[in-house]
Amino acid sequence: MITLTDNASTKVRELIDAEGEVDLALRVAVKPGGCSGYSYEMYFDADVASDDVTATFGDVRVVVDPGSLAMLEGATLDYSDGLDGAGFAIDNPNATSTCGCGNSFS
Repeated sequence: MITLTDNASTKVRELIDAEGEVDLALRVAVKPGGCSGYSYEMYFDADVASDDVTATFGDVRVVVDPGSLAMLEGATLDYSDGLDGAGFAIDNPNATSTCGCGNSFS
């Protein structure tokens, strides 16, 4: 299962609060595509399937589908806000290579 750093958890909570729907979870998935073979997908979701894996970080619920679970095992989602820009980044030990744009992996 992917883990969230404190910074990522705080930012996700802020974004969920801005949506105004308290039952939202952060869904993290791996989909075929991108120039390296797979890409990450993250979005807020209120629908949790019975076979989804769920974890809680602070008061943020994270949901991963069974097909993405193996590729996200040991991965960490972080958020940074600095002079170089702000955004989320996934550190995934399962990725053997990434593309130049940083949006896909294999």
